[in-house]
Amino acid sequence: MRETWVVGAASNRFGKMSETGREAATRVSLQAIRQAGLGPKDIGYTFVANAFGISEHQAHVGPLINNGLGIPDVPSVTLESACSSSSAALHEAFVQVAGGFIDAALVVGAEKLSHMDTLSATSYFAIAADYAFETKNGATFPGLYATLASAYRQAFPTKDEMFGAIAVKNHANAARNPHAHFQKEISMATYLASPMIATPLRLYDCCPFSDGAAAVVVAAKEVMKSPVTEPLVVRASARSGSVTDMQDRPDLLGLPATRTAAAKAFRQAKMEPKDIDFLEVHDCFTIAEVLALEDLGFFPKGSAASAAQEGTTTRDGSLPVNSSGGLKAKGHPVSATGASQVVEIFEQVNGLAKGREVPKTETALAHNVGATGGSCSVHIFARR
Repeated sequence: MRETWVVGAASNRFGKMSETGREAATRVSLQAIRQAGLGPKDIGYTFVANAFGISEHQAHVGPLINNGLGIPDVPSVTLESACSSSSAALHEAFVQVAGGFIDAALVVGAEKLSHMDTLSATSYFAIAADYAFETKNGATFPGLYATLASAYRQAFPTKDEMFGAIAVKNHANAARNPHAHFQKEISMATYLASPMIATPLRLYDCCPFSDGAAAVVVAAKEVMKSPVTEPLVVRASARSGSVTDMQDRPDLLGLPATRTAAAKAFRQAKMEPKDIDFLEVHDCFTIAEVLALEDLGFFPKGSAASAAQEGTTTRDGSLPVNSSGGLKAKGHPVSATGASQVVEIFEQVNGLAKGREVPKTETALAHNVGATGGSCSVHIFARR
């Protein structure tokens, strides 16, 4: 395989967009391409992540984005893998470039649901679960992740303040991120006073609905003679799946897809967790950050809940986690989330993460989950 780099990355501010998802995707795509020192005509394939585009009455959005970029003859494909859609798109782009089929690819994810009422938007999100056996029987994602949180708290000594420290940490990071939905810190008192959404998860344990778009450009090392940015070398790109319905899983103390994808990624990269400097993990709920850190192999089972409280995972800690603010506070525009994790890593490596810098940026890992773990992507990056 050819050595493959991420050479450009861009994101808009997550939250509520006035423009359409298609418009936002086109705009951030052009920003990422230009940042790479390339032009749209250098792109050989476009991979578009868009899970709920039908909410804007628009499917087949890839060719429309390409039209906006002035490359209507370039092939495109639209991918849906729930919340892991754009990391799945990144994997496909990596395969195409590393395999020598194309020299450069665009990966872009976009989502817009703010024009809908809360019930309608929630209904769209819920169809990423098993509609027949979970959604139709009243299960929601807060409820499903609350089930995971309850199982974890029953198995291991866990205090409210442990989960609260994760929320406080991620809001503090997001307050310094111009791309973030929530740019305001919260206190532990605010967390503890917030209403219960699905026991034991409080309001500040939960990520928001967000609009947003994020894009990355992937290119082969051999065609980037003089990169204008510090590229991210893709050391590993791994995906996995698992049993979708939680009632059919052997236990609820982690996500099997994360464990499998992580094992593949570390094997590809010829690395171990101790070799990673910082992480962006899928924290749609605070319990999800805990489970990710354990399933990825950074903490023994039952020990990650206290990591934020102890300062291990803060920006200046020994293992910074979610310096972007994570899904929890940066926001979660479903199909843009995986790409936005790579934007954060790219900005950290290129000195663009002003005010939220992490101490060491030689290696990084991005972890992105679909729904409650039916799919998962793990990417490992390193400097040249």
